Amino acid sequence: MTTAFDLPHSSSDGGGILLRAADQQLGLIREFSQCLVERREPGKVAHGLEELVMQRVFGMACGYADANDAARLKEDPVHRLLVGIDPRTGNTLASQPTLSRFENGVNSRELYWLGWTLGEVVIDRHRKRVRKSCRRVTVDLDVTDDPAHGNQQFTMFNGFYDANCYLPLLGFLRFDDEPDQFLFTSVLRPGNAPTQRGVLGVLGRVLPLLRDAFPKARILVRLDGGFACSELFDHLDAEPRVDYIVGMAKNERLLRISASAMKKVKSKARDSQESERIYGEGRYQARKWSQERRILYKAEIVHFEGRPPKENPRFVVTNMKQSPRFLYEKVYCYRGEIENRIKELHYGVDIGRTSCHRFLANQFRVFLTAAAYVLLQEIRLAARGTSLERAQASTIRERLLKVGAIVTGSVRRVLFRLPDTFPFRSEWLRVATTLGASTG
Repeated sequence: MTTAFDLPHSSSDGGGILLRAADQQLGLIREFSQCLVERREPGKVAHGLEELVMQRVFGMACGYADANDAARLKEDPVHRLLVGIDPRTGNTLASQPTLSRFENGVNSRELYWLGWTLGEVVIDRHRKRVRKSCRRVTVDLDVTDDPAHGNQQFTMFNGFYDANCYLPLLGFLRFDDEPDQFLFTSVLRPGNAPTQRGVLGVLGRVLPLLRDAFPKARILVRLDGGFACSELFDHLDAEPRVDYIVGMAKNERLLRISASAMKKVKSKARDSQESERIYGEGRYQARKWSQERRILYKAEIVHFEGRPPKENPRFVVTNMKQSPRFLYEKVYCYRGEIENRIKELHYGVDIGRTSCHRFLANQFRVFLTAAAYVLLQEIRLAARGTSLERAQASTIRERLLKVGAIVTGSVRRVLFRLPDTFPFRSEWLRVATTLGASTG
């Protein structure tokens, strides 16, 4: 058996053309590039801003998170085609030094508009998709840790995560009862930032956009206990057509509200020798709050085999009117699903690859990574009705993008020759046609 790497005009990322098709539906990369200012001398520019954005976003979506990967991909025919370069006769892709200068050249104003644009494009895409049928849009926000392995600007020690890190704030949208949550914001923050930092700014931008896009829908804001503060509740109370359900850390006053229920559930658990829970509600006003609000509680005793029973009281603040059990189990607990989206961002597109020294450059990388993830989510949408409709981002890449291809063609067209034994051929064709490809 002999092996030789000598097949010309070939690539292992043949399915990457799906990314280009997904972006043509969204227009995300074009909108991103319009947020950036060209400061280079015109006569010395070999790769335009839109081309550089394409190279980084498509590369990240294909699993090449590091700018150093440019050296491996510079002559890849698929990646050259994706950014608009003729794969047979055109220039090579931008080099790693060019990409590094590009990432370090953005300023805070450009980043502001990139963040705004990401939310606008995602919301507009789903406005067109669900049209007038949407009755509820759920906004989920959460933070995650981005451990640092160097001396990047504003990486700080975080006691909760026990690491020097950044603390990105991520936002997702869910439409009615759809299974997926769609990324709309990704804000990089210092590692010691309070959980609430930046939340009012994000909500202040996204809620008006959602009301304009879905005028008949109610908006639900769902947050965990780290976000609870008087400013947040006052802001949400002042917003029209907004419901909220927010976790609340336990304290002595809240424990007194649930004390009677906890006594009853202890008795039930003692008799059944199993975990038991009781739901209830009360009124509560913290010292800094402007008014009383509805508090829901779960009084729970948890049984673990071989260990003594454990009290597990939980509290949430809400302005919704349904029963405590329904709101806690069917509404609040579903927010745990965004942990799966956050894991995808970490392990599917490597959102933690913030290894530039400058904080602003790392924020730019986070936006580019978010754009790559949005494109993968668009492909997953197109895969509905197939075995890949609930697939993780890494699985989408492995089964639809990582396809061996030979690129040939003439002046008029480019021909991709894919393996006739490709095991996910039907899923690939379904996605391609949904994204606008024609057959025949």
